[in-house]
Amino acid sequence: MTDETLFQLIHAARDKDQKAQTKLINTFWIDVFSFVLKKVQDENDADEITVSVFSKVLNKLDLYDPNFQFKTWILTIAQNTVIDFWRRKSRETEDASDELHNLKNTFEKSPEELLIDEEDKERILQIIAGLDSNYQDIIRLRFYEEKSLKEISDELGISLSNTKIRIMRAKKVLAELLTQNELDSE
Repeated sequence: MTDETLFQLIHAARDKDQKAQTKLINTFWIDVFSFVLKKVQDENDADEITVSVFSKVLNKLDLYDPNFQFKTWILTIAQNTVIDFWRRKSRETEDASDELHNLKNTFEKSPEELLIDEEDKERILQIIAGLDSNYQDIIRLRFYEEKSLKEISDELGISLSNTKIRIMRAKKVLAELLTQNELDSE
């Protein structure tokens, strides 16, 4: 791909052209996935991180400086996302002993606190139920059934790249709706 073609593709993707966004993701997916996989050594984690990287890339295209190589810019985002992943993983390991404490505290919760937890869960399920059926399926398969990208692709009969993009968009829409719901309930 020539620099001019890439620049046009980036510009179209920045303007929310979904075909351009898909082509941009497909063009750099293997590079980013391979880079991430070398760092995390787990395909499922690498899939998740790569989806996150491209979500960030698409959201920050307006910050890209054409004086630098686009691939280098994407890999820098990937590197920072991997660092965030390891920090989060480290905190989870540190918090493992807290999990036991929290589990114990769950049994000590008052009926009112348990009701609030159940209401939050119910609110999230209602928001998901209001989503487009494609997003509902993606969220169910990825986050409730914890299927891999390949398994989701096979089950829905769509391409792997389409699966990745649907997951990214479903997460973004869900996050926006949850944030809006939080603001509305304040």
